[in-house]
Amino acid sequence: MKWLSDQSLRGVVDKVEAGERLSFDEGMQLYHTRDLNALMRLANHTKQRLHGDKVYFVHSMRLEFTNICYVGCTFCAFAAHKNEERAWDYDPDEVVAQVRRRYLPGITELHMSSGHHPNHKWDYYPAMVRKLREAFPELQVKAFTAAEIEHLSKISKKPTLDVLRELQDAGLAAMPGGGAEIFADRVRRQVAKNKVKAEKWLQIHREAHSLGMRTNATMLYGHIETLEERLDHMHHLRELQAETGGFHAFIPLAFQPMGNTLAQNLGKTEYTTGLDDLRNLAVARIYMDNFPHIKGYWVMIGSELTQVSLDWGVSDIDGTIQEEHIAHAAGATSPMALSQAGMVRMIQHAGRTPVLRDAYYNELETFPRTGVEAAD
Repeated sequence: MKWLSDQSLRGVVDKVEAGERLSFDEGMQLYHTRDLNALMRLANHTKQRLHGDKVYFVHSMRLEFTNICYVGCTFCAFAAHKNEERAWDYDPDEVVAQVRRRYLPGITELHMSSGHHPNHKWDYYPAMVRKLREAFPELQVKAFTAAEIEHLSKISKKPTLDVLRELQDAGLAAMPGGGAEIFADRVRRQVAKNKVKAEKWLQIHREAHSLGMRTNATMLYGHIETLEERLDHMHHLRELQAETGGFHAFIPLAFQPMGNTLAQNLGKTEYTTGLDDLRNLAVARIYMDNFPHIKGYWVMIGSELTQVSLDWGVSDIDGTIQEEHIAHAAGATSPMALSQAGMVRMIQHAGRTPVLRDAYYNELETFPRTGVEAAD
């Protein structure tokens, strides 16, 4: 292994190349190694074994139906009180109208996650999904984080499994992975003390998987968590995936340090570094070997670094989105949307094969692979 400069990784390399699962301590070796070439090679090896040179994206629309929220997460700059001038709150018919306004031909996925509204009744939520499905039968509705599902359980006085079942009956196709933040209690008490607890988040996804619903999982990093707490988060997800097989993708979300009390209290104004982002994605790809996809979320890390991440284990770059407000409220500097042609070009210029998918990861169209030499 002439390419391996950190010889302490030799055992890790042997296990990864044999397709064997790493221990927690071996995962920490990946976080601490200075052999970035080895880290990139191992992540890319794992990704290539699963998907070859394919990189997936979706023609999608993002819609936040309200920014009114009572939870008070310290990392959030999106939430508003209902009397604030910047607050918005769409009823189900207005949600349909908003989708109609933003709709473009070929969009297959509608991604919705929003605030915990203090006044909406339970019927609002299945009615919204049902009206969307009636108006846009071709759209796959991916909506409601586990945190939102717990909120709906409280206002409906129904078990979370019944909430999921009724939303699925109304037409819910899949769940996003938000609300996970960091599972460690020490961190959660400081960044999201009023949000769904880690055990409940995992339970809700377990229940969704039992209904045949596929979900994603996120992790918010780059604030007050330790590297051990990041890997612990991944470990819990890997264990649940081994049990249910219901996750599509793991999505690390880089902390955005503007307009939120957590950043203000920390005196933090800097974004995560590109190296931290890439290392995080690579460790996730190697350690979470039973997750089909690790997603490079271009909204959080920018399209340029997302393109680089395709050599660091990433096999999905999310979607076109149309309009995104949650990350941008906290200082994301990426565009509000990307075109399908732009996403294809981003993947092709990284020497990979773009694959258009839907919310279920059905492959809809494969585009030719071209390299940097084919750039305009």
